[in-house]
Amino acid sequence: MNLELEDDEIQFRDEVRAFLRDNLTPELAAGGRSATSVFCDPQYSLPWQRILHARGWAAPTWPKEFGGPGWSEMQRYIFAEECARAGAPNLAPMGLRMVGPCIMHHGTPEQRAYYLPRILSGEDYWCQGYSEPGAGSDLANLRTRADSDGDHYVINGSKIWTTHAHFANMMFGLVRTDPDAKPQKGITFLLIDMKAPGVTIRPIINLAGEHELNEVFFDNVRVPKANRIGAENDGWTVAKYLLEFERGGSFAPALRVCLKRIRAAASAESELGPPLLDDSAFAARLASAEIKVEAIQITEHRVASALSSGQNPGPLSSMLKTQGTEMLQKIEELGLDLAAHYAPVARAHANGHGANEPPIGNDAAARYFNSRAASIYGGSNEIQRNIMARLVLGL
Repeated sequence: MNLELEDDEIQFRDEVRAFLRDNLTPELAAGGRSATSVFCDPQYSLPWQRILHARGWAAPTWPKEFGGPGWSEMQRYIFAEECARAGAPNLAPMGLRMVGPCIMHHGTPEQRAYYLPRILSGEDYWCQGYSEPGAGSDLANLRTRADSDGDHYVINGSKIWTTHAHFANMMFGLVRTDPDAKPQKGITFLLIDMKAPGVTIRPIINLAGEHELNEVFFDNVRVPKANRIGAENDGWTVAKYLLEFERGGSFAPALRVCLKRIRAAASAESELGPPLLDDSAFAARLASAEIKVEAIQITEHRVASALSSGQNPGPLSSMLKTQGTEMLQKIEELGLDLAAHYAPVARAHANGHGANEPPIGNDAAARYFNSRAASIYGGSNEIQRNIMARLVLGL
C-alpha cells in the first residue's frame, strides 16, 4: 500500500480545491462550520448538495450507472479530506450514503429509476426509522407493526431518536410483518412517506439544547407494498447491508482538521491567559490525539486499498467506527478545555432552542454534548467490539 499520492491523484486534489474555492460560498462554509454534529442544517446542506449535483459530485461512492462520479477509493478519500479542510457542509447521509446504496442493491428497477435521481438532487430528504423504545442496539426487539391490507401495509407503533425527521419527507424503516416468527425473521424494510395521514412527529431537545432528534408515531399509516425493499420478512438482510454503509466512511479527514484548529487556537494567547499549549498535560493529550488520528488514517487507507482491489474489509469497518467515534469524543473534550468558561455561553438559534456562542469559533459545549452519542449510534461500540472479538480473535 503506497501512502503517497500519485501524479493523477495530486491533479485530482488540485481540481477539487479549485472547485471548492470557486463554489463554496462564505455563507455555506460558515453553515458547515457551525454544525455541532455530523448532521448539518438542510438550509446549508441542500444548497451545497445542489451545487455538487450539478457537477456530478453529490454521491462520491455511487457508481456512474446510478449517477455517481465513479471515483476510486483514493479519490473519494481526497475529496472528503478537501471538503473537511474547506469547511464544506456535510451532506445528509441518510439518502446518499445509506438508503441509496440499499435501493441500488436490493431495490427493483422501478424503485431505482424513481428514488435514486430524487436522492441525488435532494428532492427527497430522508430519515431512518430503526430505533424504538426498548429496541435500540438490539433491533430484533422492534415492535412497530405493519399489517397486510391488500396492496398496502398498515403501520402502527413508534420510532425514537429519529434524526431530522422534522425535515424529512421520506423515511426508510424497519417494521414487524410477522409477529410469530423468530425476532430477526419477521421484519420488513419499507419506504414511508412522512406526509402520510397518521404520521406524528414530536421533538426531542438534546443536551446541547438543539432540536435534531425526534419521536415518530404511526397511527394506521398506509404504505403501498410497492415501497417495500427486498422480500417481506427479509428486512433484516437489507438492514445489515445498510449498516455497512452507516458504519463506514472516513473519520480521519475531519478529525485532522479539528486537531489543527485546536492546536492553532491553543498556541495563541488570549484573555484567559497564556497559550494552553504551555500546559504540559494539555500538550501531551493533544499530541496523543494527533498520533492516534494518524493511526486511524492508516487504517482507512487499508480499507480503501482492500475495497479498490475488490476485497471485503471485514471487521476493519467495526474497528474504524469504534476508534473514530471515541477519538471524536476525546477531541471534543480538548475543545471544551480550550473554550474554558466560554463553552456553555448560550445564544439564540433560529429554531429558538439555543446553542453555544463561539467566542473562539468552536461551539465547544454543543459539540461535546452531541459527540456523546457517537459511540452509540450505528451500533454501539460495545457491539463493534463483540464483532471484532468474534471475527479477529475467534472468541
